[in-house]
Amino acid sequence: MKVTRMTCEARIGNLEEVINFVDGCADRIGLTGIKKNKALIAVEEAFVNVCHYAYPGGTGEVELTCRGKNDAFEFEIADNGIPFNMLSLPDPDTTADIMERKIGGLGVYLIRKLIDDVSYRRKDGQNILRMVLHTRK
Repeated sequence: MKVTRMTCEARIGNLEEVINFVDGCADRIGLTGIKKNKALIAVEEAFVNVCHYAYPGGTGEVELTCRGKNDAFEFEIADNGIPFNMLSLPDPDTTADIMERKIGGLGVYLIRKLIDDVSYRRKDGQNILRMVLHTRK
């Protein structure tokens, strides 16, 4: 199992670098097509959430870790921002009229729908979001 890491500042201007990193990790383990696109969308949503909410009034770093296993592609996004478990948010009401829907929450909903296993933990002052795509499904 090869582990690859990158660290960058949590700002939207680094999104392309983050996507390229995950894209390269996916290529190295042979993840393609729909599975790869799911990974890229999920990482984009999670990274953007960190950029917007982890460091109110300041800046900080984000660490991304990718692992390729025999039957899974694992990736984690870790930050030292305020404690927040995005998975604790309820699913948005997708049946409500678009003009009446509450703003926010769709990114987390997408992550839950796209990724096979998603978990959150707070460890050593870090928020760590772990996402796993099973490659043999």
